[in-house]
Amino acid sequence: MNGLQGIRLRVLKSIKILGTGIYLPETVAVNDDYTKIVDTSDEWIRGRTGISERRVSNGEPVWYMSQKAAETAMARANVDAKDIDLVISTSVSPDYIYPSVSCVVQGKLGIGGNKTSKGAAAIDINCACAGFVYALDMAARYISTGYETILMLSGENVTKSVDYSDRSSCILFGDGAGACVIQGKEGLFGSFLASEGEGAKHIYARSHPVKNAFSPAPEASLYDGFEITEFGKMFLNGKEVYKFATRVMVEAVQKACENANITPDNLDLIIPHQANLRIMETAAQKLGQTMEKFYVNIERYGNTSSASIPICLHELAESGKLKRGSRICCVGFGAGLSYGAVVFDY
Repeated sequence: MNGLQGIRLRVLKSIKILGTGIYLPETVAVNDDYTKIVDTSDEWIRGRTGISERRVSNGEPVWYMSQKAAETAMARANVDAKDIDLVISTSVSPDYIYPSVSCVVQGKLGIGGNKTSKGAAAIDINCACAGFVYALDMAARYISTGYETILMLSGENVTKSVDYSDRSSCILFGDGAGACVIQGKEGLFGSFLASEGEGAKHIYARSHPVKNAFSPAPEASLYDGFEITEFGKMFLNGKEVYKFATRVMVEAVQKACENANITPDNLDLIIPHQANLRIMETAAQKLGQTMEKFYVNIERYGNTSSASIPICLHELAESGKLKRGSRICCVGFGAGLSYGAVVFDY
């Protein structure tokens, strides 16, 4: 750890999650449903991913799912919308290129206004499946500069970008949203964030083509290693992403713990991004931890990108399995390639 990083970490306050919320679409797609679309089977999907079913949007936009999750989180936290200082939203699948999801939800719920004549500040970030972890770190930093109450939203409609001709990837993803209301506290906190942009070509979805009234479309060579795919559709190099995830998940947990002056053995619970059961099992083995320390719900929801960790948090909080003082680590990884982990006492 260099001197600057050490100073930055020491001045950060820890975070306290006051309330959580989720929204899950009613439509459920089970593994047998995919056998009608691609050459696959329930046994093949379960064996390679751990997934049995996933929720898929029946037309609900990301802002709507995020709003509903936010309403539950604010109710659980007993916090009025007017008392929130900042909204941070994470998504790889927003409804609009602009405006941001955070601004739409801020307006729908009338968030903020007690400290200013207008609404709360609103920010969207896109760190793919690691988005919620990045947002937790960001929330801690904003709280350390004077913000008091932050609403975090993670809403995803990943299935709209899925390539349903690719049997290896279309079976992985589901939709949903999670939300948290966060304030600061004194206590343990450690984080580690990183990226490996040279691997960005392994998972992506292209946006609008380069096109205007004055310039021709760029040549394919300008995409520099990115395959020319249908706009808006996901390309996933599963083998490369798997190798990346099993390596960096371990690194992120270890370094976040190191920055909090603890070891993974001191953790009560690890809440990983729900991408693949095999990834989680491999990470647990490399960390010298049992799977009992990992919270897993991938069998019911599949990969919901940045929404997966807050959905886990809500389930844990609602079930009573997450106790105050529990030492937890949230760890995520995904497109970018980005990854990170945050350690704090719940």
